[in-house]
Amino acid sequence: MTDNTDMIPPEGEANPIDTDYQVGQDNIKMSIGPFGLDIHNRVFMISGLVIVAFVFLTLAFQSSVGPVFESLLSWLYTNFDWFFLLSGNIFVLVCVLLVLSPLGKVRLGGTEAKPDYSYAGWFAMLFAAGMGIGLMFYGVSEPMSHFQTALGGTSVADGGARSDWAPLGAAAGDQLAAADLGMSAAIYHWSLHPWAIYAILALGLALFSYNKGLPLTVRSIFYPILGERVWGWPGHIIDILAVFSTIFGLATSLGLGSAQAAAGLNALFGIPLGATTQVVLVLGITSVALISVVAGLEKGVKRLSEINMGLAILLLLFVVLVGPTLAIITGFFGDLFNYAKNFGGLSMPFARDDSNFSQGWTSFYWAWWISWSPFVGMFIARVSRGRTVREFIICVLLIPSLVCAFWMSAFGGTAIHQFINDGYTAVADAGLDLRLFEMLAAMPLAEITSFIAIILVIVFFVTSSDSGSLVIDTITAGGKMEAPTPQRVFWASFEGLLAIALILGGGLAALQAMAVSTGLPFTLVLLVGCYTLYKGLASEPRS
Repeated sequence: MTDNTDMIPPEGEANPIDTDYQVGQDNIKMSIGPFGLDIHNRVFMISGLVIVAFVFLTLAFQSSVGPVFESLLSWLYTNFDWFFLLSGNIFVLVCVLLVLSPLGKVRLGGTEAKPDYSYAGWFAMLFAAGMGIGLMFYGVSEPMSHFQTALGGTSVADGGARSDWAPLGAAAGDQLAAADLGMSAAIYHWSLHPWAIYAILALGLALFSYNKGLPLTVRSIFYPILGERVWGWPGHIIDILAVFSTIFGLATSLGLGSAQAAAGLNALFGIPLGATTQVVLVLGITSVALISVVAGLEKGVKRLSEINMGLAILLLLFVVLVGPTLAIITGFFGDLFNYAKNFGGLSMPFARDDSNFSQGWTSFYWAWWISWSPFVGMFIARVSRGRTVREFIICVLLIPSLVCAFWMSAFGGTAIHQFINDGYTAVADAGLDLRLFEMLAAMPLAEITSFIAIILVIVFFVTSSDSGSLVIDTITAGGKMEAPTPQRVFWASFEGLLAIALILGGGLAALQAMAVSTGLPFTLVLLVGCYTLYKGLASEPRS
């Protein structure tokens, strides 16, 4: 979902730190292993060995693991959908309370800290954090899926399962009401809830790193309740869970991205669809990411990322200007209004006979966002020094949420407009991975814009893999940002291999199952982190 290649350390003078928390990296025993690896041995060895074993076992038994993943996914959805939904609401509530409370005056980096970036630069980086494979994949497909189910039909996303939307006011066959509900449901999944998840972890990382002088790793957030034990096995387990959560979240995104890129290549050039094409794409793109790691091409990848962001904005502007411009602009504000109106019903679907929506969509999304939270949270934390807590939360929640909402309104709104006003049903009939290209096919310059879309997916894929390996390496190295290159090579390689294993071992169900199963324990970590965050903020002076 994100493009976090700008993982540069904040500039400026050293931060004043709370001496009660001043432990630092020396308390995490570092181990220089074979090939000059500088590793936090227990975290690296356990997480690395488990991932290696998972990849090889999945590849070895790929013909029989598919049903296992499907059963696991069904069991997780059936038993824990309420837990994911309740947790998502708690994260939003915690953010609101922090904004309204006196703790909102606490400044990241200390009372005298100054922001490292201007508002414009900071907003641009928050905007970058909201763009990526996820919006490319779901920007058209999700609004259209919700539109179909709200009409009383079926959605290819749900395997034909019905979803009871009637309590939110869309009678079967009412296209306009279905469009309103479809867009508000899509925006619900891409706005306040996911960014509240990211904000909680990012705020914790920033506070305990900048204000308390602790390493930039997830275990540091739990120092208020674990004390020195955070450097022992309790801390090891927290960081290992963060590694599993992050790498499976990345693998899910890479799997979705490869599926969409393959669908686009098939539509444009007739390249055969299937797992083989997806595997070749994953191998090729992972190879490019490895080259950037080995050759030290971070600046080159950063530049490529900036070009990619420019292409994304151009594609967005093309859809807005060439598509139904007035409907998109007015629809955006209408979609926000409908999102606010339906917020209560959308956030509590377990109160209705609506298991398809709560399990097939919301539970998966919340688990996916949670699995991405160490990745996105570390990026946001590194660019937010000098901001007050109130400023941080308001901007981290609102800026990316509005960007995501506008993207959904432009792409999803255009596809629904084509269906209602032009009778164009190709998007509704297509699979999730092909819907973006079918929407573009009904507009001028379809081959050019579709090719740009494929390039966007691939480059988001490359930059996510490259920067994702950096984040995982930072966690396994105890918060060190300059760990040896071979470690990043290891993680970048196994991100790709993990995505391949899941693609071959069950496809979308396998990707979703592992994102949800690793997101589940990390949800508990984040819930406890809300309390430790409060404890850390309560001990801070307020600017």
